[in-house]
Amino acid sequence: MYILEEMEPAAVLRHFEDICSIPHGSKNTKKISDHIKAFAEAHGLRCIQDEVNNLIIFKGGSSGRENEEPVILQGHIDMVCEKESDCDIDFMTDGLRLVLKDGILTADGTTLGGDDGIAVAYCMAILESDSISHPPLEVIFTVDEEIGMDGARALDPSPLKGRRLINLDSEEEGHLLVGCAGGATAALRIPYKTVPADSTSVPVRIHLTGFMGGHSGMEIDKGRANPNIMMGRLLYLLQKEYPISLIEISGGQKDNAIPRECTALITLNSNCLEDSFIASVNKCAAAFKSEYSKTDPDISVNTEFPTDYKPSFVIDEAGTRKIISGLLLTPNGVQAMCQDFPTLVETSLNLGILKTVADAVIMSYCLRSSVNTKKAELMFKLECLAVQLGASISFSGSYPAWQYREDSPLRETMISVYEEMYGEQPIVESMHAGVECGLFEGMIDGLDAVSIGPDMADVHTPQESLDLASVKRTWDYLLRLLEKL
Repeated sequence: MYILEEMEPAAVLRHFEDICSIPHGSKNTKKISDHIKAFAEAHGLRCIQDEVNNLIIFKGGSSGRENEEPVILQGHIDMVCEKESDCDIDFMTDGLRLVLKDGILTADGTTLGGDDGIAVAYCMAILESDSISHPPLEVIFTVDEEIGMDGARALDPSPLKGRRLINLDSEEEGHLLVGCAGGATAALRIPYKTVPADSTSVPVRIHLTGFMGGHSGMEIDKGRANPNIMMGRLLYLLQKEYPISLIEISGGQKDNAIPRECTALITLNSNCLEDSFIASVNKCAAAFKSEYSKTDPDISVNTEFPTDYKPSFVIDEAGTRKIISGLLLTPNGVQAMCQDFPTLVETSLNLGILKTVADAVIMSYCLRSSVNTKKAELMFKLECLAVQLGASISFSGSYPAWQYREDSPLRETMISVYEEMYGEQPIVESMHAGVECGLFEGMIDGLDAVSIGPDMADVHTPQESLDLASVKRTWDYLLRLLEKL
């Protein structure tokens, strides 16, 4: 039973529901890749599936257009898997529970995966149709875009003949994306030693919850609080008043998503008064709520004294101090704005994952910049921080910025078609988030690329939503483009 079966575009939404029923988080893409491959084979389409589960599907031009220049359509098949703390969905095995209200589609307690499932649905609907006018198509479905564009990096572009690429990974209707920031992932590892816990010490668990979170590129300029950073600040203030030892700390699940909660487990000297300690926590919580009343109005700080847990070991004093200092000193958020476009973020980073392992606390970041030398400078800062903390740092998943192309016949056609359909010019822009066009531009000589997509909100959070009226309008625009190109 499809909940969207009465809505248009019917074929697109049917495929989108099918995609949502199949687990397809990053690094868990085999099932969705096989689903698309089986679809291609059932429709007699040539399909290449590589060893990492990327796909390229080829379809000849419609009647009379067989000999035209090919067009490449492209989207990624993985999604960011975030959920509310009380949600019982297992992203490795379960599909999503879709919710439709007033033309807006969400998922119950989880991310929706409109980024970038709607691109996959658009492409599948075009591939299966016999009535759409189009030139020869080369359709690329990549994996693991959300964790560093690993799929695009591994793709063999040699079978591709097209030099015009429409990427379908944007999130604002009426915006033509023609450039984006480059990025990388960083993992800073702070080692620690443990010592036996004082038998008289009291365990305390502190929860920071109710933070807004969001996409670490598109929402990084919204001034939202990062609970991992706030926990460092809270613990720093507490250690100035009380002899605390850290046991473990964790917050966030994806380096490219602004975290929504953080938890720390510490020990407190038994001589400390519980009421006094709670008062100190609450004082700091009141400051957080005041500072972020507009961006994160639902911040909550809860303190528990578990009676059924007795720690055997704690992180030693030096390790506790280094970890707290690292959280307080780390750069985070917007680092610079673009000189040419003052409203556009140039350089940023997001401490998206904080976790405790056997002998270290790991801080994982998503770095972004439209200027490669500024990205390098940010890496240098983290390297220096690691040296000061006696920590190590590694970088992975680096991808280049996608530079604006002065001469773009594809862009000019897309502007003309939009004006023809809607009587106004689209917004042509770059953005502070990564799309795979920059990688493809480096792989394919002479590539002319533009990215589009329907309206989405709160991407990479459980509040993610997709506007179905915008899905329909973007579909109409895409079909008109294929007719004109």
